[in-house]
Amino acid sequence: MVLLVQCCFVASAFSTTERSATPNNLQRRQFLSYISTVVPFAITTSSWTQPADAAVRDLKTGILLPSVGEIESAIPQTWDEDDNPFTSLSDNVYFSRLDASDDKIFYSEPRFVEHVDQQAVDSITSYVTNKLLQPGDSVLDLCSSWTSHIMPGKLELSRVAGLGMNSKELEANKALTEWTVQDLNKNKYVQLPYENNSFDVVMCQLSIDYLIHPLEVMKEVSRVLKPGGKVAILISNRLFLTKAVGLWTGSDDIEHVYTVGSYLHYCGGGFTDIKAEDLSTRKKNGKERMIVGDPLYVITATKS
Repeated sequence: MVLLVQCCFVASAFSTTERSATPNNLQRRQFLSYISTVVPFAITTSSWTQPADAAVRDLKTGILLPSVGEIESAIPQTWDEDDNPFTSLSDNVYFSRLDASDDKIFYSEPRFVEHVDQQAVDSITSYVTNKLLQPGDSVLDLCSSWTSHIMPGKLELSRVAGLGMNSKELEANKALTEWTVQDLNKNKYVQLPYENNSFDVVMCQLSIDYLIHPLEVMKEVSRVLKPGGKVAILISNRLFLTKAVGLWTGSDDIEHVYTVGSYLHYCGGGFTDIKAEDLSTRKKNGKERMIVGDPLYVITATKS
């Protein structure tokens, strides 16, 4: 049996005063420096403390959740090339997983289930159908499965290609016009099976945390996108803990957003206009407007 769990954080390496006084992008850099000592320990024990900038803790679950606006501010307005965290991070540690066995074993059996709660599913479907995609778009659903969360009959898309790990899941996905099984973790210098400038949109839903070569994959995403095309990475805090990379499991939601933004900026794919948006459902009343149910965020960028 495989358990889907929520990332849960129990402590912070920075005090509240330090967080409020420190610019967000500097906090992110401090975090990436900090995990150089935390993550190796986390890989072997799966229990650790880490920095967290989220301001609200769910009293029922103990999980740290971002306040309104924190997700959007997690992406720097300007990027400093000297701050590239991936030049000093070891792939063998930060992109290692508790379960390092061949992914084809883990994904051999189809899972015809959603990996977030229903309101998050509805939010994904609404975002993808009503905001991300336009009629006539050519779309790549990266790390696809039995659903692409495209509302049936709402859009006439010219092409919807799905690339995933399980043939039965992909075959059951009625939104796809074509599908391919490919393990993106098999080889570091992965090549997507598509021509240059093929797609208007590439989307990756709830899967970026499982990629052990995310910069190389994002560079390939840029290659297959048309100039001006858009990539959208949707994330939550639900995950298969044993298959997520150490860099991911050792951080909170705000740091996840910054990490994905860093993938897009530092991959060498020429992405611009990197932004994040909080798609989570929140309580209508109250100062903090706490997230209700599973959180949902999207990080987007445009190919120059």
